[in-house]
Amino acid sequence: MQLVSINPATARRIASHRGHSAAEVERAVARAHAAHLAWRHVPPAIRARRLRTIGRGLLARRDELAALATAEMGKPVRQARAEVEKSAAACEFYARHGPDFLRDEIPPGAPENTRVTYEPLGVVLAIMPWNFPFWQVIRAAIPALMGGNAFLLKHAPNVPGCARAVEKAFAGADLPPGLFQALLIDPKPVPALLADPRVSAVTLTGSTAAGRRVAALAGAAMKPGVFELGGSDPALLLADADLPRAAETCALARLLNSGQSCICAKRFIVVRSARREFEKLFVARIAARRVGDPADSATDIGPLARADLRDKLQAQVAASVRRGARVLLGGAPLPGPGFFYAPTVLTDVRPGMPAYDEELFGPVAAIIPVRDEADAIRAANDTAYGLAATIFTRSQTRARKIVPQLAAGSVFVNDFARSDPALPFGGVKQSGHGRELGASGLRAFLNAKTVWGA
Repeated sequence: MQLVSINPATARRIASHRGHSAAEVERAVARAHAAHLAWRHVPPAIRARRLRTIGRGLLARRDELAALATAEMGKPVRQARAEVEKSAAACEFYARHGPDFLRDEIPPGAPENTRVTYEPLGVVLAIMPWNFPFWQVIRAAIPALMGGNAFLLKHAPNVPGCARAVEKAFAGADLPPGLFQALLIDPKPVPALLADPRVSAVTLTGSTAAGRRVAALAGAAMKPGVFELGGSDPALLLADADLPRAAETCALARLLNSGQSCICAKRFIVVRSARREFEKLFVARIAARRVGDPADSATDIGPLARADLRDKLQAQVAASVRRGARVLLGGAPLPGPGFFYAPTVLTDVRPGMPAYDEELFGPVAAIIPVRDEADAIRAANDTAYGLAATIFTRSQTRARKIVPQLAAGSVFVNDFARSDPALPFGGVKQSGHGRELGASGLRAFLNAKTVWGA
């Protein structure tokens, strides 16, 4: 089996990587299990120092890694550099705070001479996507390793070079051999891996459909999992919003990673009194972004990662227009080589349209007109997803009232949605379950063991 890297800006093949055989996968699992048995006894303070080394190594190779992500999945290189920097920051965060998260606890009201101690589960299988090829891996792997687990990475097949590069970063950190390994495989071996008693847990970031399949396998094997899945996140534009600021923030959010981000706002729910002004400002901000060569630091929007993703996006836009959506900007693939799609704004988006009901993974924004604040809250929750939500209002009182009414894993006020190493991250409903990052992310793959009398 060969995994092929295609440059999405040119549609040209740039590299081919030999996949791992079944025998090689078996040896990898055995090495990971043995590495965990050694690593679990390493004191947390020493684990922290070694994980800090990984972050420093990432920073030292920032430009090299950023160029690789740009070549393999088309991320604008300025954003790719920021992704590597954020990954290094996560290493530093867990090196600094991880030992404290692992300390024994005495819960309030617990009986005398009891405590809760945190112990690793074993080998964690990670199924990771291509859109943030370093950050998605680091934010799962670093807390898992900090907790004493081993980590097997099954990365997306279109970023094999990034998978190898991440593995190299861990190899230079004086870890037990096999503690972190990248498996260059297609999805076929995943069921057997999840059924293997040496694999203790799974984490997946990807589509809801993939999450359902893997969660079913994990459930059948009685193994825990963390699933960060799709999103069609709402941004609520209320009557008292600072519309120029909101339009700029929404444009930044929607076009991050060329629109290929689970957590970025996709549905812009605008109350009647703000609609015309927001549409004018928002279209101008979107149109001002530069589309082009992702290797150019001046580029804001690069290509979609694969041809099939562009085809799907165009089908969703076309179906929405047929059902009554209006195109304010863009609305079609761009001519020429590569998998570029024009930055697009649709309005008059309503239920029954793909732009309302489905996740749009690309530079397409859907404006949903509503009557008032109550209608905006209803529309925001009228989705199968629940990853993040954003509220634009000048009133903190209004924002605090609305926050608990939104079904989402996180809510941002007058800002764009994003993750931070210190805060738990994940979704509800069809956006998945479990949490990454923060103390929650570290403890996701630990056994919270009650100890009584010792």
